[in-house]
Amino acid sequence: MFSFRDKEIAKGIVNRIKELNVHAKFMHVCGTHQDTIVKHGLDDLLRDCGIDITQGPGCPVCVTTPLEIEEAMQLARAGKIITTFGDMIRVPGSCYSLMEMNSQGYDVRAVYSIEDAVNIAKLNKDKDVVFVAVGFETTAPTTASVLLSEPPCNFSVLCCHRLIPPALKAILDMGEVRIDGFIEPGHVSTIIGLNPYRFISEEYHVPQVIAGFEPLDVLIGVYMLAQQVKNHESRVINEYKRAVKPDGNVKAQRIIKKVFSKCSVKWRGFPVIVDSGLSLRRGFSEYDAREVFSDDLEEVYSRDYAEPAGCRCSEVLRGLCSSRDCPLFGVECTPSHPVGPCMVSVEGSCQIEYRYTVR
Repeated sequence: MFSFRDKEIAKGIVNRIKELNVHAKFMHVCGTHQDTIVKHGLDDLLRDCGIDITQGPGCPVCVTTPLEIEEAMQLARAGKIITTFGDMIRVPGSCYSLMEMNSQGYDVRAVYSIEDAVNIAKLNKDKDVVFVAVGFETTAPTTASVLLSEPPCNFSVLCCHRLIPPALKAILDMGEVRIDGFIEPGHVSTIIGLNPYRFISEEYHVPQVIAGFEPLDVLIGVYMLAQQVKNHESRVINEYKRAVKPDGNVKAQRIIKKVFSKCSVKWRGFPVIVDSGLSLRRGFSEYDAREVFSDDLEEVYSRDYAEPAGCRCSEVLRGLCSSRDCPLFGVECTPSHPVGPCMVSVEGSCQIEYRYTVR
């Protein structure tokens, strides 16, 4: 919660934003930013200043496609031990979720890290263990590091990692929503630094600020964006200097490049986005679940998978609507009975909205 001192500082920042008299729409791409904004009522506070903030595709569980979830389910049916993060096992597939498959007798296990999955493989040498790897640039180095350590031969990865900057480009290219500025994610930026964002400001003339996760970080970030809009500037400013270095984490970047190559993939709610995904390089194909179990997965690729009926997660992820615009929100779709992934993940816009505003 805000301390008295922080409240006074926040009031000062808000007054400065009001003085700029800027009316703008900013998008952030981070579930932790959304949590901070809604928890502390910053969205309403900033709306009074003429600033509208929306969450884009900043939830890795949410942007994982129905096809990728079906891949994991099919491997479970084929007798593999499926391991992934807790949020992923609760995302509904075409018929049910991985959690429901577990209740049906299939071996699906929630883990806290990829290292936990490797340990499961070591303890079950007679079984194939698949880790469903989701996340952006923040979690990709961990996956890469484990694969470089030569895990057991019965361990493999279903790679669903994605990259943030190409998604920002896709949002601007699609032109469905006006974006006057981006609040860039702090965690991702600790890995990639500032340079991968620069083309957005240089080619699309959209200002950007990398912000931390405290309420004051967000408010200062919004002020920095509003200043750029007021002055007709478009730069990448680093508000989160205490954690983000201009060049990012060079060692982590090197590890990512050693293990992965960029690939073009779909995101939930988006068409194929060029160079927005990561796939394992040929030297690591023995750990690529799609390569190792291609015969088991063949059936999955023969069908199309639609979004859940009535669910508007796809539009929420593109910034076209808010969680409350969905008729299922808080009625048919709740954290205990989610219809779409945005209500499942703790980083999902719908769950965050429900958690802090539904009484």
